[in-house]
Amino acid sequence: MVQVLRSGGLIPPFNPPPILQLSPKRVELIGNFLALSWGEDDDLTLEAPLLRQNSPSAEQSGETDIFGRVYGGTNKQDYEDVTLLSFHKVGNYGLRLVFSDGHGSGIFSWEYLKNLAHKQEN
Repeated sequence: MVQVLRSGGLIPPFNPPPILQLSPKRVELIGNFLALSWGEDDDLTLEAPLLRQNSPSAEQSGETDIFGRVYGGTNKQDYEDVTLLSFHKVGNYGLRLVFSDGHGSGIFSWEYLKNLAHKQEN
């Protein structure tokens, strides 16, 4: 921790934000699975129906106004026949996934994908 002296006294120490989740080294579609690898036993695979059901887009989950009311979204829960067609990297943040039912507006952050994989395991 570095403290800097200025004419009015000490400047409070700088506390950097938490480290951002690094991009995986490899991302691949394997059958109907999305596979991600950060290396050294840090891999995960997620099946397309699970990803589609948990898309973080407003089209899927709706939008919440300032009063907590949710507008839009879908109640559909069965995505067993949905396949994953492609993915597009969104900067160092995550992926935009394109599904066979035409959905492609959700941006999945690396952290969100890891949390989803953890949820899938439990």
